[in-house]
Amino acid sequence: MRRGVSLGLTLLRATALGTLVLLLWNPAVSRVESGVATPLVLLDASLSMAGQGGGWRAALDTARALAHGGVIWRFGARVTAFDTLPPADGASRLGPALAAAAARGGPVVVVTDGAITDAADLPPDLARGPRIVVVPRGPFFDAFVASVDGPRHVSAGDTIRLSVSYGTAGPKEAGRGKREGTLIVNLSGRRIASHRVVLPDSGVVSTDISLPASLFAPGASALEVRLEGASDSEPRDDARTFVLDVSPQPSVVLLAAPPDWETRFLARTLTDVARVPLRAFVAAEPGGSTPWRDGATLAAVAAPEVARAVAAARLVIEAGEPATLARFVPPHKGAVLLWPAARRQEGGGDWYVQPPGPSPLAAALAGAAWDSLPPVTGLVELAPDSAAVVVLTARLGRRGAPRPLVVLSERDGRRRAVVAGAGLYRWAFRGGASAEAYRALMAGLVDWLLAEGAGSRERFVPVTYEVPNGLPLVWRWTGAGAPQDAALSLWEGGRERRDTLRFDAGGRAELRLAPGVYRYAAAAPPSAGGGERGLVAVEMYSDEWRPAGPALAPQAGLPAVRVVSGGLRDRWWLFVLAVVALTAEWAWRRRQGLP
Repeated sequence: MRRGVSLGLTLLRATALGTLVLLLWNPAVSRVESGVATPLVLLDASLSMAGQGGGWRAALDTARALAHGGVIWRFGARVTAFDTLPPADGASRLGPALAAAAARGGPVVVVTDGAITDAADLPPDLARGPRIVVVPRGPFFDAFVASVDGPRHVSAGDTIRLSVSYGTAGPKEAGRGKREGTLIVNLSGRRIASHRVVLPDSGVVSTDISLPASLFAPGASALEVRLEGASDSEPRDDARTFVLDVSPQPSVVLLAAPPDWETRFLARTLTDVARVPLRAFVAAEPGGSTPWRDGATLAAVAAPEVARAVAAARLVIEAGEPATLARFVPPHKGAVLLWPAARRQEGGGDWYVQPPGPSPLAAALAGAAWDSLPPVTGLVELAPDSAAVVVLTARLGRRGAPRPLVVLSERDGRRRAVVAGAGLYRWAFRGGASAEAYRALMAGLVDWLLAEGAGSRERFVPVTYEVPNGLPLVWRWTGAGAPQDAALSLWEGGRERRDTLRFDAGGRAELRLAPGVYRYAAAAPPSAGGGERGLVAVEMYSDEWRPAGPALAPQAGLPAVRVVSGGLRDRWWLFVLAVVALTAEWAWRRRQGLP
């Protein structure tokens, strides 16, 4: 009898203590719940659904039937709430919609035409889960202009060379021979050039069209390059827009002797950040009969033409070997940027850029992350100059005395800058902070050399001057300090629209506009830091108009299951069990007369 009583008390004590230990530990417990639930329907709202052969109406009815009165989201270039308006997004990206649906939980159904641009990048666990319903798009033949590329900033005496890519897609008519068409270049509705082309059987090919810059008035202009005579089924992708700016004279002339990656990145960055015409000449064969060649085409350029360009330039950049440049560079009266070739010293190591001190460029460089600039691979020792202002310095291996890297000076009203290091462009490949620090340095230098004439008062600029239909215009903050919201006025066809650019922490803002050519101007006066103005375009063209095979196939999807997780403390009966076990043990021990 005593043994039974002891065993029972032991079991009650073990039960109570074990329950208390589990409640103190509180391990997580998961269970899978299955069952029928109302699905979330993701409806493809990209322009291809409303294009030639698209099945928007069928997709809309299918989404409503599958939702059973539940939730429908539209996806394309972004994820938005459901509405019955026609598709308007210029891209078909499913990844963000699947990620948002996974965070919500529950079964997911995708209704699409299958032409998903990011299908190859979808995570496998997200791609195999949803049910996919494909509304087929009817086949059709299409000829299109894929892209137009060329110089953005030119001077009145330049020749504009446009590279136009065009092609065909979709089934051809049986028995029809080669197709021909004509590329028409229009300016303000007026034809200024035409070029006869033979269309490929499929795919994209390119051709060049040359135009004299004298056809354009000074300032920004929008060209339209249109393909005519192709007899295709979709006319909305037959034209592309290209925005360029014409100035009376080139503001910047770059002389590279010899040309290298440093000068190539310098020219490209200056064309972007300074937004002024730049002409580059390279001395690929300094000892030859034609010492100078055009930096864009490598065509031989006579010395008198180089001399005229240098004499008219507001800024001349001399990059390379000083001895070679001294023999061929004609005299000029504009500002000058010297960038002597600096070679890596044997066993010398890298020179690390130090944060800038007080200088005329301090405000322009205030927001740059200088640790993002690469170490300088070589440094030319500059002669001491009491009148010069040191903007940046560099230390060998982060130790020792700093040596001048960027120096400014001004004599007789003529500004001069010297960059004594090599390799500053190397981390611009990374983008982000590295690219922005390099861009900020180049923009600040040119802005000071041109006496604040290149764009120092421009707080923001468009990243691209034209965007396809259904995609936003992206703007980049270039002003000093943290990005700020900016009021903007836009004019198109005699109508004015006012909007606000809201920049994020990375200095980017988006603005969605209907197709058209817009002249923009900042609402703030130049004295308040404004002065931004220019021309941007939203094209009727979109990749979505072109026929494309489905990248997604129909699938049934995985069974609708839900994983529910929680701790043991969420089970109320464990607390009851612990209390009951302790109470029963106490009562039993009192009944037996035990302490």
